[in-house]
Amino acid sequence: MRVFVTGASGWIGSAVVPELIGAGHQVVGLARSDTSAAALTAAGAEVHRGTLDDLDGLRSAAAASDGVIHLAFKHEIAFSGDFEGAADADRRAIETFGEALAGSDRPFLIASGTLGLAPGRVATEQDGRDPDAAAHLPAGPRTRLANAQKTLSLASRGVRSSVVRLSPTVHGEGDNGFVPALVGIAREKGVSGYLGDGSGRWPAVHRSDAALLFRLGLEKAPAGSVLHAIADEGVPTRSIAEVIGRHLDIPVAAVSPEDAAGHFTWMAGFFGSDSPASSTLTRELLGWQPTGPGLIEDLDKGHYFA
Repeated sequence: MRVFVTGASGWIGSAVVPELIGAGHQVVGLARSDTSAAALTAAGAEVHRGTLDDLDGLRSAAAASDGVIHLAFKHEIAFSGDFEGAADADRRAIETFGEALAGSDRPFLIASGTLGLAPGRVATEQDGRDPDAAAHLPAGPRTRLANAQKTLSLASRGVRSSVVRLSPTVHGEGDNGFVPALVGIAREKGVSGYLGDGSGRWPAVHRSDAALLFRLGLEKAPAGSVLHAIADEGVPTRSIAEVIGRHLDIPVAAVSPEDAAGHFTWMAGFFGSDSPASSTLTRELLGWQPTGPGLIEDLDKGHYFA
């Protein structure tokens, strides 16, 4: 297949691109900078210059492809306070791809997440499909879940659409997400903390396993599929804090809910959640079997502390 990939030079995309090329697919990656373009060329992909706001460019690239994997998201504005603005840009891109692919039965996959889907219990691929499922979420995450539901609805318009829900931690060497942030906070505070009794569960998946799932979804997921990129169903946050403390040789201690914002800053709301998730249905549907190291094993490799 000729596959158009947005976010192709990002953390997930830079693993998806070689996974696709290695399986014999031709990749065209969206690049908004010379650096991204050079990385894609080096990886063996074609380059389509543009941004998520260039809807005409997205439309033409999708129309010229056999399938689309949409990984790009405006994280830089999302984490600077405008999550809703980032989610709105995502919605416009999804609508554009849907128009370009309508009636073609070509695959269209987007990246979403599992965090907050079913607080306090194990979320499955069946959760989050009801329009009211996002009622408890803040505006930005609520819009992003609505975007996932919009993607699934494209199945009724002749698009083989799927949503790949990623673990909050997609780990591996080079990760710059939640885990490095926790390591940085522990270094700064001189203590590796966990909230409450540390029993909150944190799902995770290795980046190579997430990339494999995107390929399998592209190749054979039925229209309207929800896929969970979950290898570790829920690692206790105390276990994460303990391995960080061991590698940094600092104390490990509980942080009270009242002190969470002061200790964890922007991470408090995320790290304090109990959001386990299952990938049982995904494994049964596609035969996906994660083979990369689990989160604790990956932490123990030491690269997060170099």
